[in-house]
Amino acid sequence: MTDDRESDDLFREAMSDVVPLPQKRVAPEAERRELTPAQLERREAAEGRARDGVDPNYFTLAEVPPVQPRDVLAWKKDGVQHEVFGKLKAGGYTIDGRLDLHRHTVKEAREALFAFLDLARRRGWRTVLVLHGRGERSATPARIKSYVAHWLTQVPDLIAWHSADRRDGGTGAVYVMLRKTPEARERARERHGLKTGD
Repeated sequence: MTDDRESDDLFREAMSDVVPLPQKRVAPEAERRELTPAQLERREAAEGRARDGVDPNYFTLAEVPPVQPRDVLAWKKDGVQHEVFGKLKAGGYTIDGRLDLHRHTVKEAREALFAFLDLARRRGWRTVLVLHGRGERSATPARIKSYVAHWLTQVPDLIAWHSADRRDGGTGAVYVMLRKTPEARERARERHGLKTGD
């Protein structure tokens, strides 16, 4: 106990000439976090829709032709090489982005897929994976899968899609290949030693 008293006395003596700072009872300013690029894009998209009063999302919410839970989804645009389509089917391309639509309503899936494909296009992604699920235990089997299959036909920037390899979700997911951006085409031409026409 004497050591504690001595310590207290020494502390008071050392602090005897210290003057406390005047106190302002102001709460510290809330820390502002920077928005991520995805958050900024969503905000800009929402502001644009509110300004225009027009929904840029052209994916239908009307009933679409149903597909079965284990059906393979496959399509390629005319001109896509057989080898390219085969590599896509086998999951041979690097997946630049993934979207998981499990537990989404049709309306939520519509918004998410439209925004995701728009982001992929703007970022120059070539191959993405969309996990739609099979919906085998749903009241309406393969409902989201059916909508995804239909919505993909509405996107002009797509050149091919195929149900995923088993390791990436099998018939519960789809690889989607987007058209190269003009910049990517130019880089490919330069990489292969081809010159653009002047």
